[in-house]
Amino acid sequence: SNLKNNIRINFKYILLFQLMTKNNVLVFGSNGLVGSSCVRILSKSSKVSNVIASTRNDTDLFSFEKTKQKIITSKPDVVIIAAAKVGGILANNTYRTEFLIENLKINMNILESLIDYPDVQIINLGSSCIYPLNAENPINEDLIFSGKLEPTNSPYAVAKLSAIELGDAMSKQFNHTIYNLMPTNLYGPNDNFSELDSHVIPGLIKRMHDAKISEKKEFEIWGTGTPLREFLYVDDLALAIEFLINKELEKNIINVGSNEEITIKDLAFLIKDLINFEGELIFDKSKPDGNPRKLLDSSYLNSLGWEAKTNLRDGLKTSYDWFLKNLN
Repeated sequence: SNLKNNIRINFKYILLFQLMTKNNVLVFGSNGLVGSSCVRILSKSSKVSNVIASTRNDTDLFSFEKTKQKIITSKPDVVIIAAAKVGGILANNTYRTEFLIENLKINMNILESLIDYPDVQIINLGSSCIYPLNAENPINEDLIFSGKLEPTNSPYAVAKLSAIELGDAMSKQFNHTIYNLMPTNLYGPNDNFSELDSHVIPGLIKRMHDAKISEKKEFEIWGTGTPLREFLYVDDLALAIEFLINKELEKNIINVGSNEEITIKDLAFLIKDLINFEGELIFDKSKPDGNPRKLLDSSYLNSLGWEAKTNLRDGLKTSYDWFLKNLN
């Protein structure tokens, strides 16, 4: 009886200590979609004492010396690697060299700079594109390195895979705690709403809004509209990152998804309704559809107690409101 009581008391103190521990968090890439969300969420977190929002204006991540100096002066307990060169399929396929070189430099400089700091928890943001093109859905974390990559964004994927491999080497050789998060398709405030270089949701919002303003009668979308996709509101990813701070996990690769699928056609009509575009949606079936389905298996993270909170309609409305407020 006394032993059980002592165990309960000790466990209680361990939990209280974890709750009371405050972390100094350094966010690389704090101006981007993920980084800016992390700054917003973590600034309100009971786990965090201070958030250092780093951008290219204060640190040149292409320079190892400047990257290392930023880490030395910041003295972080947690480093979040949200800095990356990102873009949609067209950008990835057009600027293949830049996507590989720049992302390799960013990831390698940050990770190498942290080799001497094994007590710093590292949360590295990857992408679901690291998984093989023909991976079975839902895509489990164990399928990494198991097949050929999707050709249009393979340079970006290889850079992300290289960061995962280096992090794994550091964990085994120097006892680092590194979690590689693989989010599904992200969207939200501060996204890149570009007509050519953006991902599917910001691209559709931008082009359909312009079509509405121009009073166009038709809006063309590539493909049949039948492919299934999973989307995650960016603040849900930031909440997953907060959730993982101070956690000791068995896995170092963790999928982060919403577990909800929608066809591109239904997504387009949802955005059409949100924007109040009155024209007709035309699906150009002569154009490629891409992968027919892409759904992550997020059961591991869900089993730990995290799940996405934002439904797609609410997330799209927030994203469109932000877009309208930030029109040039």
